[in-house]
Amino acid sequence: MPPASNNSSTSTRTGRSTDPVTAYAKDVVAGRVIACKLAIKACERHLHDLKTGHERGLRFSTENARFAIAFFRFLRHIKGEKANKRVALEPWQEFGVGSMFGWKNADGYRRFRTAYWEVPKKSGKSLLASGIGLYGLVADKEQGSEVYSVATKRDQARIVFGTAREMVRRSPELSAMVVSHKSAISVESTTSKFEPLSSDEKSGDGLNPHFVTVDELHRHKSAALRNLMESGTASRRQPMLMIITTAGDNTPQSAYDIEHDYAVKVLEGTFEDDSYFAFVTCVDDPAKWDDPTEWAKANPNLGVTVQLNFMAKMAAAARASPTKKAEFLRYHCNVRTSDITRAIDMDVWAQNGGKIDLASLKGRSCYLAIDLSSKQDITATLKLFPPIGDEKRFILVPRFFTPEATLEARSERDTRNKATYRTWVEAGFLEATPGNVVDHARVKETILEDAGLYQIETAPYDPWNAMQLVLELADAGVPVVEFIQGLRSYTLPTKEFLNYLVDTKFNHGNNPVLTWMASNLCVQKDKNENMMPVKGRSAGRIDGITSGIMARGASLAGPIGGSYLDKNDLLVL
Repeated sequence: MPPASNNSSTSTRTGRSTDPVTAYAKDVVAGRVIACKLAIKACERHLHDLKTGHERGLRFSTENARFAIAFFRFLRHIKGEKANKRVALEPWQEFGVGSMFGWKNADGYRRFRTAYWEVPKKSGKSLLASGIGLYGLVADKEQGSEVYSVATKRDQARIVFGTAREMVRRSPELSAMVVSHKSAISVESTTSKFEPLSSDEKSGDGLNPHFVTVDELHRHKSAALRNLMESGTASRRQPMLMIITTAGDNTPQSAYDIEHDYAVKVLEGTFEDDSYFAFVTCVDDPAKWDDPTEWAKANPNLGVTVQLNFMAKMAAAARASPTKKAEFLRYHCNVRTSDITRAIDMDVWAQNGGKIDLASLKGRSCYLAIDLSSKQDITATLKLFPPIGDEKRFILVPRFFTPEATLEARSERDTRNKATYRTWVEAGFLEATPGNVVDHARVKETILEDAGLYQIETAPYDPWNAMQLVLELADAGVPVVEFIQGLRSYTLPTKEFLNYLVDTKFNHGNNPVLTWMASNLCVQKDKNENMMPVKGRSAGRIDGITSGIMARGASLAGPIGGSYLDKNDLLVL
């Protein structure tokens, strides 16, 4: 059984009073505090930036961090056994609040403009959001500060606002300077205000937000209001958009889906975004959902606002009901339940990186996969070189193409996915072909160039949109072969591809486009454990990875004319 609280009683207290943020991060990384992998990554990010952040103009102010944390002492709880007692943040909350306000850019203004918090129910999200909103109203030295609590429905938007208003009423310090109204609280001396705002009441046009709390993002049908509030902060020097939520449902490309995916990629290091803070807690292994140690990883307030006996009671109900189990996983373990699962652990992916000497590959045998995808998006080809001699790893060499005319529009469209197309083009990882569709003639040209440099055993292709190019390649002597699209044909090469990653049998050369696609990959499984990549449910492009899977399938079959059989004796190539 885990300790009653995630607060480590054996934790070294030296330095906690002077720098509680770093003290917590060190406790987590050292294993003195139970935490999930994503929370550990948030702490590792902080410690890493303390060492290297100055190279990017970042610095951490312990004074500013402590000031923001201390502000909560002016607030009082409004419910339960702690009602009317002053708020004392838990160490994990101190870490988040101190990070949000302690980190600075070179210009002295706050580093973080967005703060994403995803924790299970009953973890004190509303208290945090209310306190942060009040800080933005009275403690941030901002004239004309506009603070909004945002939600899809009026009643939901008023939860954070109502908590903040009641906190003001119970605080002698705040009530002396803040005027409370039914639908707003304000500070006349600075002409600042704090209001609730919902998508079913107002559009949000014409607002000039300084602080915004977006409540329960998983309930938002779209990101329109969230994005509108963010764009409204353009004239503020150090605005803050704080997003609080529990795990969302399985809707692909929903507001929650996009934000959660981006937050995870920032924590994993797939994207570097110095303006984005993320703190996510969940069970590490959903299969161990009834393990109290996993509960502690998901619930940083276990033993404080979430009691162990409550979790045990909910878990007992979950064992007897699939519906209750799904609810327990989502609301108390912070796990989305679906037959669609994210396939690649990015730590595992990173272990498969390395340098690739392209010149040394000349004349080598390879399998070249082709995934043309949409003419207006990214087309991928990928060469898979089997190991020779003393080599132990397959080498992946991808090539990506995208239309030049639509480059900026798609970069804007993928702003939350941060698909940095222009940066990749400038660095040579993505080739922009003239016009508003991918130039298949250019793709054909590069494949024929490869055919002259390497010994292409087979060239598997996704038949969608590929017939003309395939016919031309076949006429030129390229050994093209159709890769059948379906669960049964994809299962073996998908499993082989994922297993080879785990066993560090690939070298992908750290290509950033392929890495982005790896972080996007989702797979669908059926009851027989068949699986395949799912493009429509993956949070971004995955064409390079599907090409890698097809190439692995081709290598299992061997030279053209070969085949491989799955467990159902299905000829797939």
